[in-house]
Amino acid sequence: HLAQAAMQIYLDHSATTPPHADVIALMQSVLADQWGNPSSLHDWGARAATVLERARLQVASLLNAPPETILFTSGGTESNNLAILGVTRQYATPQHIVISTVEHAAVSEPVRILEQQGWQVTRLPVDRLGRVDPGDLKATLASNASNTVLVSVIYGQSEVGTIQPIEALGQIARAHGALFHTDAVQVAGRLPIDLQTLPVDLLSISSHKLYGPQGSGALYLRSGVELVPLQAGGGQEFGYRSGTQALPNIAGFGLAAELAERDMSLELSRLSQLRDSLFDQLAEIEALAVTGDRWCRLPHHASFYLRSADGDQVSGKTLMRQMNLAGIGISSGSACNSGKLVPSAALLAMGYSERAAKSDIRLSLGRSTTQADIDWTVIVLKQVIERLSPKLVLC
Repeated sequence: HLAQAAMQIYLDHSATTPPHADVIALMQSVLADQWGNPSSLHDWGARAATVLERARLQVASLLNAPPETILFTSGGTESNNLAILGVTRQYATPQHIVISTVEHAAVSEPVRILEQQGWQVTRLPVDRLGRVDPGDLKATLASNASNTVLVSVIYGQSEVGTIQPIEALGQIARAHGALFHTDAVQVAGRLPIDLQTLPVDLLSISSHKLYGPQGSGALYLRSGVELVPLQAGGGQEFGYRSGTQALPNIAGFGLAAELAERDMSLELSRLSQLRDSLFDQLAEIEALAVTGDRWCRLPHHASFYLRSADGDQVSGKTLMRQMNLAGIGISSGSACNSGKLVPSAALLAMGYSERAAKSDIRLSLGRSTTQADIDWTVIVLKQVIERLSPKLVLC
């Protein structure tokens, strides 16, 4: 029988993180005592503006960026859309844009819409580890130098954890006169980002990936880079994102960024060790194969697919549901649409079969994760696989 977990273990921190207790307390304080409109000129507005600009400084410090380059948004999706559409809407006629084949939907979907409107789109392939070859970008830009206006490549891939060679890609884009954007939602707060040296023009991050509240994010906009706003209104956020700022969320985001910066070195080391322990222990399960780059990957992230025996098909969704019954929260990159299991687009782009791409799972660790959590998760996952797929052999 499947051993029943006596506790709940949350291993889906790439999906969202629990807000830090100090973040919750600050948000409550702002809601109760500093609820003014930051655009108002009286004392209530001034107090709110101070909260807003403190948060901007905190987020800017996390990225080592000037505070005036930080635009607050509702999250990573809006930041990505503002970056891509804000750049492309400056052009009266369609031009050329470059992305990778493993982008988050918040990038791939607006680009798909642009393609329907006549934009030329190049989707850079990835290797079996999910990495873009900088040489492919160089070749693409060499043949499209005159009309390439934007390159967008994800920093840390959310499904397989692979970290892209962002510095090399950014340098190539800059050398060819194209703006460079990266979706750093999975990276910010987990790995150091220095926008004084990184050749990036636009960068997206999200509050709820670093123990802040959902519904808040930011777009870094390098000084001198212009965007067309996506919405018209009162001209908040330096004219790029109209609408009264969600002050409690932004305040919580700012504090979460400060705490992430403070704790990053220790958490990076601790999570990397736990991740490696998870990889080492799960290596005993012959049925599981690692996806993504084993070493050049996000420090909190482990991902696998299930090698199915002949005539046997166990989906990642099934594994996820069974682990949930045992009190352990993991995720699967595949999605269920109208009852039909859809394979992971990232794994398909990496050259995996449709069968394999339907059996992917992701375990992502966080502040609360302990070695005991890892050890118990391995025991339970082994039991789940043995029960669901007896044809699969454990080493």
